[in-house]
Amino acid sequence: MSAGEKAAEPDSLVELPPEESTVEATALTRLPSGRGFLKPHRVVLMAIAASIVFCAVWFLRWDWLPDYAGRLAHGVGVTLLMLFGTCLLGFVLAVPIGLVQVTGPWPLKLLAKGFCTIIRGTPLLLQLWLLYYGLGSLFPQFPAIRQSFLWPVLREAWPYGVAALTMSFAAYEGEVMRGAFAGVPKGELEAARAYGMSRWKVFRRIWLPRAVHRALPTLNGETVLQLKSTPLVATITVIDVYAVVSKIRQVTYLTYEPLLLLALIYLCLTALLVLAFRYFENKIPTRSA
Repeated sequence: MSAGEKAAEPDSLVELPPEESTVEATALTRLPSGRGFLKPHRVVLMAIAASIVFCAVWFLRWDWLPDYAGRLAHGVGVTLLMLFGTCLLGFVLAVPIGLVQVTGPWPLKLLAKGFCTIIRGTPLLLQLWLLYYGLGSLFPQFPAIRQSFLWPVLREAWPYGVAALTMSFAAYEGEVMRGAFAGVPKGELEAARAYGMSRWKVFRRIWLPRAVHRALPTLNGETVLQLKSTPLVATITVIDVYAVVSKIRQVTYLTYEPLLLLALIYLCLTALLVLAFRYFENKIPTRSA
């Protein structure tokens, strides 16, 4: 072959180094593909969803929605406050509950295990009613409590809802954290102690972050379940979004429209929670294989 023929060869025949060819192939496989997304089952699901939305907008009544938009927004705010408040308090309790079952002395370990067993083994609605109708009905019988600064809070319904939801989240997440703490490799903790770290520094810098990382996917699911448990507080007169929708049904005599709107609200809140947890999971660096 002459030199002119070699020069006329296309550039695509030039071989790339192994590293560059691998990177180029990986980049090509990561490019979005329209045909890959529009698969038959996805097209069918999108068509069904579009038809449901069309039928709901066209055949159902929505003229009442502007009159109750403010109440619905307030109810969503109460639901979110109950959700994030109880999840935060429950997680703060779940960390020592899980830790004491791994390292604590047997009396504390037995106490934590009993708490998780009782709370997880009984219905949340029963726990809520025991706190509100049981404990809440005992407080007015004590003049010292009625005359204390706590009475304006204890006579309301929301503290008992917060307490019930917090204990439920702490019990379930406490078992998750127990497994997460036990699953952290002991070699990492021993290496940290070999570097001269104190127990508190090992826990704060290595053990707790690694355990939270391991429990993060399960924490996502528990938070979604906690969101679905918040409507129970409406049974003790807490005005959340479920209570507002129930009131709308009583006033307007409508059945499907308020319930479909409630389902859409919870679906959107669940999607936002899942996206938020997925964002944090992607932000946490992981060890590549």
